[in-house]
Amino acid sequence: MNRPAVDSHPFIDAPIPRAYAKTMEFKVIELEKEPIDFDLQFQPGSIDYVEQAVQSGPLSTSGRAEVLHEHHGPKQIISDIRLRGHFAGNFEVPCARCVEPVATSLEGDFDLIFRPVGADSGPSERSITAEETEIGYYQKDSLLLEDVLREQVLLSLPARTLCKPDCKGLCPRCGLNRNTDPCSCEQEASDPRWETLAGLRSKVKL
Repeated sequence: MNRPAVDSHPFIDAPIPRAYAKTMEFKVIELEKEPIDFDLQFQPGSIDYVEQAVQSGPLSTSGRAEVLHEHHGPKQIISDIRLRGHFAGNFEVPCARCVEPVATSLEGDFDLIFRPVGADSGPSERSITAEETEIGYYQKDSLLLEDVLREQVLLSLPARTLCKPDCKGLCPRCGLNRNTDPCSCEQEASDPRWETLAGLRSKVKL
């Protein structure tokens, strides 16, 4: 009998089978019972990155979700969701000059805290430093993993990507890609002040 391939992760004590996912929702009521370990792959199209990136292969992610309790006074207890994990995948991002797609590999670790919307961010009973985590908010007592991954991927994108160091970009007049389609447009727009003088000259009788 063939067994599914498994991967290990530093946040998980024992390896678990990797599976494909369309969605993954962490519900507080379930996390209150026990932490949830995950090891998943999201296929291209499962997560929308708007126009900033296009996923070109499976996005792998693994980690653990758990509930932490913040005690705000003797009767107020706030349930935070802590999400720790890793992601890795291949993407295409637009070149900053010619907007042609550029293959880019992204990966990273995350350690995040999500509080219920409207909760006060007072001191927690369990101390977690700002260097270890980032703070977000969840609604309706649950958190979607794909929403977290979308944000992490977008935050990991390089500030500026070029298809090649000497990319010529797009012609500002006709919009052609100067790397592949030479155009007859002027390389530089003429100074409008000279255009005004040229118009006056044509009206002067020599």
